[in-house]
Amino acid sequence: MKKLDANAKGVYLIAVTPFADDGALDLASTDRMVDFYLEHGANGLTILGIMGEATKLTAEESRIFTKQVLKRVNGRVPVVVGASSAGFAPMKELAQSVMDMGASGVMIAPASSVRTDEQILAYFDMVNETLGPDVPWVLQDHPVSTGVKLSNAVLLSILKNSPNCVMLKHEDCPGLGKLSAIRAASDRGEVKRVSILTGNGGGLFLPEELTRGADGAMTGFAYPEMMVGVCNAHAAGDIERAHDIFDAYLPLARYEQQPVAGLAVRKHIMAARGAIASAAVRKPGPKLSVADIADIDRLTRRQAKRLKELGLE
Repeated sequence: MKKLDANAKGVYLIAVTPFADDGALDLASTDRMVDFYLEHGANGLTILGIMGEATKLTAEESRIFTKQVLKRVNGRVPVVVGASSAGFAPMKELAQSVMDMGASGVMIAPASSVRTDEQILAYFDMVNETLGPDVPWVLQDHPVSTGVKLSNAVLLSILKNSPNCVMLKHEDCPGLGKLSAIRAASDRGEVKRVSILTGNGGGLFLPEELTRGADGAMTGFAYPEMMVGVCNAHAAGDIERAHDIFDAYLPLARYEQQPVAGLAVRKHIMAARGAIASAAVRKPGPKLSVADIADIDRLTRRQAKRLKELGLE
């Protein structure tokens, strides 16, 4: 597997972790899910993320799932593995293990315990030391989940101090100004240029983020073809087409981004589309009500109508 570098672009799907109804890992569905993402145009995959229920997996399950994904991908696209941890020993162990399996890089978010700018910078100095010179890594800036706010100045300092940080997963929201500032700094030569893939819920700001200089998306949605279509149209210079594609999926993307219930919505739709066998979310996790499913059915019917009108069905 080719290692991740700063030229990465396109759509890196945040993969769900398929479970059977009893909560066990479903490796057959893992293969189906990988095929589903690649058939819909994914340029890469990211596993063991927040929406991949990474914190609900044992260390051994994380390795088993990673091995299965890498085997099915078989080098066709890069695979990034979430390796954030409260401690550096488990971070190092997981990072080394998945890189040995053939992962392209790892993703690291700041620990929720760091608060001041000095603590954040010191933390990422230790990340660099822990991962070593041979592991390319992605900086995940997601203050909603970590509780850690990275200022523009701190973010730029981390990039300057981290030779193997090749990508920013930009998830600060609202964060268009931050994205513009980071890209402007690299354009001026003040910091190295890294790939910026955006992660704001299912691509809810994707057209604007691409216009601000993002290289693509690293997030999840039950219809990955939306993000692929938007990125491809934008790269071809057809900005209006990019917005048309985005608009066609927006109501369902919005519904999927509900706090707590969002992952259950995504898995329900993916199961309905045949990408996974079960919509099970591992405990503790939400379950959809009859009313929720009725909402989803209505939204998917209306989406199909819009896609037909646009010639996108």
